[in-house]
Amino acid sequence: MQSMLTIGFYIALAAVAFVLLLGIFNLTRQDTNQASRSNKLMRLRVIFQAVAIAFLVLIGIVTGAIKFGG
Repeated sequence: MQSMLTIGFYIALAAVAFVLLLGIFNLTRQDTNQASRSNKLMRLRVIFQAVAIAFLVLIGIVTGAIKFGG
């Protein structure tokens, strides 16, 4: 279970890096849709970051590093 979560975390992390690179390359474009595309890429990056954080929390729960209650 922990290894599947770790793989999921690395996939989400790679997705964040990929969307971040797409956003950086989009800044160099000079078309009329550049601003709209930048906003969409930023939203997508935030979603992938939330997924990566959720994977980290789940990994912490599975390994016992995060405990609920006493």
